[in-house]
Amino acid sequence: MTVIQNTTPQSIRETGRDSPVSSGDHIDPPVLFRTVVTASGHRFGHASLNAPASLNALTLTMVDLLQSQLSAWADDPQVAGVVLDGSSEKAFCAGGDVVGLYRAMRAAGPGKVPRDAAEFFEREYRLDHTLHRFPKPLLVWGHGIVMGGGIGLMAGASHRVVTPRSRLAMPEITLGLYPDVGGSWFLSRLPGRTGLFLALTGAPLNAADALWAGLADRAARAEDHGALLEAIAHARWDGERSADAERLDDLLRALPSADLAPSQLAPHRDRIDALIGPHDTLATMAPRLRSLACEGDAWLSTAGSTFQKGSPTSAALAIALQRRLRQASLAEVFRMEYQASVGCCVFPDFAEGVRALLIDKDKTPRWQGAAQDEGGDAQLDALLAPRFAGAHPLADLR
Repeated sequence: MTVIQNTTPQSIRETGRDSPVSSGDHIDPPVLFRTVVTASGHRFGHASLNAPASLNALTLTMVDLLQSQLSAWADDPQVAGVVLDGSSEKAFCAGGDVVGLYRAMRAAGPGKVPRDAAEFFEREYRLDHTLHRFPKPLLVWGHGIVMGGGIGLMAGASHRVVTPRSRLAMPEITLGLYPDVGGSWFLSRLPGRTGLFLALTGAPLNAADALWAGLADRAARAEDHGALLEAIAHARWDGERSADAERLDDLLRALPSADLAPSQLAPHRDRIDALIGPHDTLATMAPRLRSLACEGDAWLSTAGSTFQKGSPTSAALAIALQRRLRQASLAEVFRMEYQASVGCCVFPDFAEGVRALLIDKDKTPRWQGAAQDEGGDAQLDALLAPRFAGAHPLADLR
């Protein structure tokens, strides 16, 4: 029998920004924490994102709650591992709270660094780095929508699970941002030049795509989530990372096979590699990517249309970061992405993209970035310039 211990701090009962779930007079916190007591006496941490109204979009409060609890579980010798999932059927996590960032940018004014935005990016990337370096098995159940910051949470897990209803994407080009949360690191490690293609087009991925690209490790049926938690409870754990990771592998392997739709990405790998040369500039590859909008293949056509409507500055930034950081460590990537993201909050395209897509919803952003063939490098250098005093806010990451 599964024994659940609720470890959610009693003091966390508010913050309207997080869209908490209301049950009568009770308001649930935006992240739920429990521990599962196992047959060996060890415990498994279980964290569930719990802001369904925003598709579990990450706010600073959610980031801080996760960081605090994960740190406690990492230091607790009785905790053998962690499961991270979403409390709703629709989404694991649809990304960061860009509407909150938009409000911070508007409050700060043009050309100013929004303090709330700088704090959000610093702590979100610190959390993502924690997941990559977590000392125990950590399973992310990526069911439903997994986009942007949701992929950032999933990328660092030791066990990444998708279901037939998983839908992944890095759609930041439509917002005037770029694939951050370590995307400059993990997208560049995808087969061929598919990672850069995904950054430039925001193309959607299904579960088979995620497995083929190495963004997920296993697929499972959505209805077997509860069975997996039961199996974790009935298993005997050693409290040693390697042995416990293998045991978690065995539990996942024992689940029934999931019936997946075919990959949309794999059949186009050669075409993508032909579209994007290893040294092509944005001006060179842009006409090829725009031409995809006329393709008979619906997936390619959508990718081409998204690129065509996206921010040129976002595209140039995605290319520059993947190429400049190819040999960088994960910590170095997060430090540069912090500078890039804060820079995006100062330059106009990010706020304009959020306005057009999520605030006014007119879907007609007026991009103000430099044209693809003029002023690009100078603008990128200005965007990436440090905007902090003293040591880098993420200087301690290793």
